[in-house]
Amino acid sequence: MITLSPQQTPLVADNHGSFVVTGTRVPLEIIVGEFNQGSSAEEIALAYPSLSLADVYAVVAYYLRHQESVDTYIVKRDERAAAARARRGVDETSRTLRKKLLARRS
Repeated sequence: MITLSPQQTPLVADNHGSFVVTGTRVPLEIIVGEFNQGSSAEEIALAYPSLSLADVYAVVAYYLRHQESVDTYIVKRDERAAAARARRGVDETSRTLRKKLLARRS
């Protein structure tokens, strides 16, 4: 016989207030972003070896059940990151250069 029990979402808040998958440094917004760009749970798990497929499915399920609040959380995180970059003086030229350097590294 199958015993059904509630499953906890494998997310915890880190020291910076970001939600990450338990036991990893992979933030919630990475999984949601990949999922919203059309990646399957399997593709996400392959791209981030520290993630188990079950955890990716659990995070995606959580997102689908709480989409509005997760989207609001991600927008606020993006706004805080943009403000921090502005305080540090990171401009568009620096971001463009960084993208080019990261592309070469890949």
